[in-house]
Amino acid sequence: MAWPLRTYENLASLIKESEHDYDMDVIDRAYKLALTSHENQKRLSGSPYISHPIAVACILVELGMDTESVAAGLLHDVVEDTPVNLDQIKKSFGTDIANLTDGVTKLGRIPYSSREEQQAENLRKMLIAMSNDIRVIIIKLADRLHNMRTIEFMSPQKQRDKALENMEVYAPIAHRLGIRAVKEELEDLSLRCLDPIAYQEIESSLELQSNERKKFIEQTKKCIFERISPIIPNVYLSGRVKSINGIFRKMFIQGRSMDEIYDIYAVRVIVDTVNDCYNVLGVIHDMFRPIPNRFKDYISTPKPNMYQSLHTTVINNKGIPFEVQIRTWEMHHTAEYGIAAHWKYKLGLSGKSGDSLDKRLAWIRQMLENQKDNEDATDLVRTIKSDLVPEEVFVFTPKGDVISLPSGSTVIDFAYAIHSEVGNRMTGAKVDKRIVPIDYKVKTGQIIEILSTKDAHGPSRDWLKIVKTSEARNKIRTWFKREKRDENIVEGKAELEREFKRNGIDLTESELTALLEKIGSKHNCKTSDDVYSAIGYGGIQLWKIMPKIKEDYMKVKKPLPTVAKQPASKSSQKKPVGGVIVDGMDNCLIKFSRCCNPLPGDEIIGFITRGFGVSIHKKSCSNVPKNIQDAPEPERWINAHWTGNVKEHFKCTLEIVASDRSGLLADVTQQLFNMHIFIHSLNSRETKDATAIIYATVTINGIEHLQSIISRLSNIEGIISIKR
Repeated sequence: MAWPLRTYENLASLIKESEHDYDMDVIDRAYKLALTSHENQKRLSGSPYISHPIAVACILVELGMDTESVAAGLLHDVVEDTPVNLDQIKKSFGTDIANLTDGVTKLGRIPYSSREEQQAENLRKMLIAMSNDIRVIIIKLADRLHNMRTIEFMSPQKQRDKALENMEVYAPIAHRLGIRAVKEELEDLSLRCLDPIAYQEIESSLELQSNERKKFIEQTKKCIFERISPIIPNVYLSGRVKSINGIFRKMFIQGRSMDEIYDIYAVRVIVDTVNDCYNVLGVIHDMFRPIPNRFKDYISTPKPNMYQSLHTTVINNKGIPFEVQIRTWEMHHTAEYGIAAHWKYKLGLSGKSGDSLDKRLAWIRQMLENQKDNEDATDLVRTIKSDLVPEEVFVFTPKGDVISLPSGSTVIDFAYAIHSEVGNRMTGAKVDKRIVPIDYKVKTGQIIEILSTKDAHGPSRDWLKIVKTSEARNKIRTWFKREKRDENIVEGKAELEREFKRNGIDLTESELTALLEKIGSKHNCKTSDDVYSAIGYGGIQLWKIMPKIKEDYMKVKKPLPTVAKQPASKSSQKKPVGGVIVDGMDNCLIKFSRCCNPLPGDEIIGFITRGFGVSIHKKSCSNVPKNIQDAPEPERWINAHWTGNVKEHFKCTLEIVASDRSGLLADVTQQLFNMHIFIHSLNSRETKDATAIIYATVTINGIEHLQSIISRLSNIEGIISIKR
C-alpha cells in the first residue's frame, strides 16, 4: 500500500479535528525550523525530507499526544541531520521539548546489531529513556512506524534487519504500553518484509472472503444491537478482522488452518458501565452458544498493560464461530491508545489517574531493577523477548492476589514474583491444593501455594535451567553471588582452567591477570576473584566469551612458531583464502568439500585437485586416508589450517531426530529465526517408530557458533539428537 505524502496542512487539519487543546504557536514554530533545517534534504524515495517529520507528527496527533510530543516529532531529526544543536532548541522551545528531542536523537543513534551484547546495551538505553519520560519511546514508535510504511525504498537486507528489530523490540514494547494500533501495524509491515509469501497468502485469502466477512459482521452487529439496545442505553458496536501477523502466528507457528482460527474476526460492544459489560455478556451467551474454555475476564484481572475487556467466543446458528469483546468507553480508550490515552483524555498525573500511570510504568523500573546486579547484559534481550510477549498466564495466591507471568513460567517463577525470600526458602509447591513437581508450569486460573522452610537454605543451581523469567533467574544468581562467594570462586577457577585446557590455551600469570581485568571491565567485576565468582554462579557464561578469548590467543601465540621456522621472504607471507592458509601455496583457489563440510575449529587438510585448486577436508573425513604416506599420490595431500579470524560464512546441514508431534517443524523454524540463522533448506520425514527426522541446511560462522545453535535447538520439546 502506497502512503500519501503528508503536508503541514494535513497536520493542521488533524489537530483541528482532534478537538485537543494544542498550542499551535509552538507547533508552527517547530514546523518552520524543521522545514528550514531539512530544506535541501531528500528521502530515499526522492520526496522532500520534511514529509517524514510531518508524518511522524500526524501519527502522534492520531495517538492523542500533547503539544510537546508533536513539536518533538517535527524536530526529532533536526539535531541528528542538520547544523541545529540542542541548545538552540532549548532556547527556542524550552527544556521539555529539548529533552524529548535529545532522547529520540540518542535512540536514533543506536544501530541495529545482530550481536546480543550490543543489542542488550541498546535496550538498556531505551528503557532508561522510557523511565525518564515515556513520551520519548512513543515518539520513537511513531518514527519507526512511518519508516516501515515507506521501507520499500531501502535495500532488502536493511528491510529484513529493521523488520526483525521491530518484531523483537519495538512491537513488544508497543504491546506493553498498550498501543494496539501501532503494535499490530508494525507487526504486519514487518511480516511483509520477513515472509512476503506467507503475508501475500493470508492477505489474498482475506481479500477473497472480504465481502462475506463484512456481510457477516454487519448482520451480527445488527442482530446484537436489536437485542441489547432496548435493555442497555448508549450501546455502540463495531467489527474488526484479526491482523495478518496474528493470523500468521496461529497458522504457521501453531499449525492451524484458517478454519481453526475462531477469532479471525470479532464484534466489539462498547457500553457506559462495568455492570453493563456483564449484562451484555449474559445476553450474548443467551443469543449464541459459547465455546468452552474461550471466555476471558480481563476486567476483574487486567493485563499488565492495564488492558481490560470481556472476551468470549461463541457460535451462531449457522455454525460460524466469532469473538465478542465487551468493554466500557474508558477501557476502549486504554485498549486502543494504551499509555497515550493519558495525554489524549487529559487524565492528569494526580489521584487515580496518576496511580494508573505509575502502574503502567512499574514494569520498566522493575526490569531495570532486575538487571542491576546482573553482569550478563544479554539477559535483557531475553527479557524483552519473554517478559514482554503477549502470551501471559494469570494465577492466584491463596489470598486471592493476581500474579501475571509469561506463558511457560514455573512455580519457581511464581515464588520469586512474590518476593526474593519466598523463592529462597521454597521447598515445594501446591497447585489447587495438590503437590506438584518443582518444574511444574503454571496455567491461568490456578491457585498456587508455596511450601517453604524457616531456614534460608537457598535455591538450587539447577533452578537456573528451569525458570522462565529473568526476574527469577537474576534473584537466584544474586543469592549465589552473596551467599556462596568462596565456593563460587573455587568453582569459577576450575571451570576456567577446564575451558583453557580444552581449547589449548596456556597463559602466563601476567597474561592471565590482564585477561581477567579485561573480562572484569565488561562485566562490572573489580577484582580477579569477582570474575571467578561470576563464572562460578553463572553471571559470566564462558561459552559466550571463549570464542573471542581463543581468537585473540591464536593471533598472539600461534603465528610465532611459523615465523621461526620459515625465512622472512616475500614468498613466505601467506595470504589466507576463504579463512584458510595452505602450506607452501599462496593465493590458490580454495573450495570446501561437500562430503564433510569443514567448519572453523575442525582439524583440516588440503587435497590438490586437477584444475580446481585445493579441496579442504576434515581430517576425520572418510575420504581422507588414515595413513597419507600409504595413499596413492601422497604428494597431493597438503597441510592446511584456519586463520585466527575467519570472517567467512559456511553452509552446514543438521540432522535433527525428534519425537513426532504437531508443531515440531514450526518450533525448530521459530528457534532458528530467533537466533537470526539463515535457513537454506528445511526438510522432514516421518519414520516407522513415531519419530521425525528434520534436515536443516543453515548458514553459520564456525564450530562454536554451531555448538551454540545445537545447544539452543536441544531445548525444544521432543528433540532426541542433533548431529551434522
